[in-house]
Amino acid sequence: MSKAKIHTQYKNKAGERVPGVTTILGELAKPALIHWSWKLGIQGLDYKTFRDDLADIGTLAHRMIMCHIKGDTLAQEDYTPTQISKAENCFLKYLEWERQHKVEGILVEEPMVSELYGYGGTPDFFGNIDGQLVVMDFKTGKGIYDEYWYQVAAYGQLVEEVSGVSNIHGYRVLNIGRDETENFIEEQRRGVAREFDIFLSALRIYQLKKEARRDTHA
Repeated sequence: MSKAKIHTQYKNKAGERVPGVTTILGELAKPALIHWSWKLGIQGLDYKTFRDDLADIGTLAHRMIMCHIKGDTLAQEDYTPTQISKAENCFLKYLEWERQHKVEGILVEEPMVSELYGYGGTPDFFGNIDGQLVVMDFKTGKGIYDEYWYQVAAYGQLVEEVSGVSNIHGYRVLNIGRDETENFIEEQRRGVAREFDIFLSALRIYQLKKEARRDTHA
């Protein structure tokens, strides 16, 4: 597995490309990220280099978790020993969380497209946790931010629309720290209707900007 990030291309039934959830949410400002970049800057650190290293750690940790759930094998040769060590810290914390629950995946990293709203995405996990149907996303970092919930809400719509399931019990975000001193943080919500409305607003902004660019070059 190469650590180079592969961007999934989503197409509707008509064969037309549709934007992905993370691309759409890129239209929203991320104040925490801006402040984080500023703090690195005043320390004389290149935030892009620092960000890319953290992204590689997060990607590997995420792959470790997904492969574990799906029973797949994982290659690590494209990562540094430090990155592997930090990713393993994350994975061990995930296993600690998993030991406290009964986890049964139904759809794990399954690309989906909403024909109704015109977007695509790849939810991390849809399945049973302790006997309840849950949509869940796994993150690595310092905390759980609002945009994570917009993402989970968009994934929930995809799961309902594609699978036909209408009795999702809840939505979860599990954030796993990269350092040994950081534990996992889990948040749960019963419903995410407001968060989905925010996502749809971001989708509308994306669509309007795309239309404006097209009209400009027409």
